[in-house]
Amino acid sequence: MKKIDSIYVIDDDKIYHFLLKNLLKQNGVDAKSTFFANGQDAIDFIKQNNHVEELPDLILLDVNMPIMNGWQFLDEFIKLGPGLSKMPVIYMISSSNNEVDIERAKEFNGTVKDYFLKPICKEDIEKIFVL
Repeated sequence: MKKIDSIYVIDDDKIYHFLLKNLLKQNGVDAKSTFFANGQDAIDFIKQNNHVEELPDLILLDVNMPIMNGWQFLDEFIKLGPGLSKMPVIYMISSSNNEVDIERAKEFNGTVKDYFLKPICKEDIEKIFVL
């Protein structure tokens, strides 16, 4: 299993937050999870907490959110990249099975590791955490 101590979940769906917490627990993933309702909240937090111990090992990012969506978050996150004390692994997790979104995620090669459709399942957790 990859050593994942902390996760940022950037998604506006509170039900998804609840389901994900349970799925992680059921699969023995013991990592500190911080939840953000949109990309802007996450970017603001990252800017204010750019310390190795504060930044996550992993980001699970939704595409469709209010205020700042997943694509906008990625654009801003990449700008922060050179100044970050640690570079997390990012997975896009979305209900959008639109081929345009899936292909767009591939354009962020090197930043976005993979794209998963909601609802994520045990097999997806295994792929992300290599259980």
